[in-house]
Amino acid sequence: MLFHVRMDVNIPSALPEAEAAAIKAREKAYSQELQSSGQWRHLWRIAGQYSNISIFDTASIDELHTLLSTLPLFPYMKIEVMPLCRHPSSIRSNDL
Repeated sequence: MLFHVRMDVNIPSALPEAEAAAIKAREKAYSQELQSSGQWRHLWRIAGQYSNISIFDTASIDELHTLLSTLPLFPYMKIEVMPLCRHPSSIRSNDL
């Protein structure tokens, strides 16, 4: 199943910089593992914001929830999820 996911990050300014840097490093490593596995298919930064738009490919919404809730930055995120399905007018057959 494909999901469009928007993640807006808001790290509290009171969080010590060293702790924030460590969380970001863990987030980067985990996100790259998920991208390598094919579960995190696309990742784009939203220009001018600490936000991204991503496409996830998981077997279920429960699996997606598990992946998102184990992101190191999850406690500092607002997340919007939209399930996707193929549009009948799409000319692409390789984007499933």
